[in-house]
Amino acid sequence: MNLRRSWGVFTALLFTLAGASVQAQNEEPTRVQDVVYGHKLGVALSMDVFKPAKPSGIGVIWMVSGGWVSNHNNIDPRQAKIFTSHGQTVFCVVHGSNPKFFLREIVEDIHRAVRFIRTHAAEYGVDPDRLGISGGSAGGHLSLMMGAYGKDGDPSAKDPVDRASSKVQAVACFFPPTDFLNYAKEGQNAMVIPTLRGYWNVFEVTEKTSDEEKVRIAKTFSPIYGLNEKSPPTRIIHGDADPLVPIQQSQLVIAKLKSLNVPCDLIVKPGKAHGWAGIEKDGDKLAEWFDTYLGKK
Repeated sequence: MNLRRSWGVFTALLFTLAGASVQAQNEEPTRVQDVVYGHKLGVALSMDVFKPAKPSGIGVIWMVSGGWVSNHNNIDPRQAKIFTSHGQTVFCVVHGSNPKFFLREIVEDIHRAVRFIRTHAAEYGVDPDRLGISGGSAGGHLSLMMGAYGKDGDPSAKDPVDRASSKVQAVACFFPPTDFLNYAKEGQNAMVIPTLRGYWNVFEVTEKTSDEEKVRIAKTFSPIYGLNEKSPPTRIIHGDADPLVPIQQSQLVIAKLKSLNVPCDLIVKPGKAHGWAGIEKDGDKLAEWFDTYLGKK
């Protein structure tokens, strides 16, 4: 399994086709590069912001992540235009990257990014209470992690960013891993699947890790176990021939959300794998989800 390589194929399709779909847009969004949202080990954590000419007040936090690898070279303005064409301001977040950083650290980066965006929302014409989050594959996983485990701010924190909440108000993403304890089939821990050995490092799993610890790790980083009645409305788009992240992963989380009476939607792409030609039209469906649940009532 190579989520990083497949993510590259997916983004190439999305960005190339999205460019054609938005040529009719007359007004280019304003791009603000290298906005620093935090620091870690002496390195700045940053994002690029794409602000439409006429902001609707909706903010979309895009996870720049494939295989939990993240870098600025994977930020593409054509992808951002899918959302800015709806008047949505896009925050393309680059997190600490695998293999240097572990998933527990990456998740904390995203909490920090959401808090920073909420704190500075007014500067970008965004309502801090109308934040959606999106991404694909590992980026979809991180999106659902924020939907499931977003936190309240700490009112006593010295840093004003830490006083803000990291909760999001809507999630819309592509083919995310959601339940590492039941991966591809019930009872199968993803931490013991041979084809996933390449991802042991990001989970801090080694040959010496006990079975009990593998269960704990798998559950900790599975968004499905953090869902509740107050979880945000969630849309997922997934191909039913995906050999990397089984569509079963999306089916499980959507079933859980339905049982909690949380608005949710699974769009199944028959015969599609981990990315497909024409995916830019489906990117537009993510933006429409945010319009529906984050638009002014």
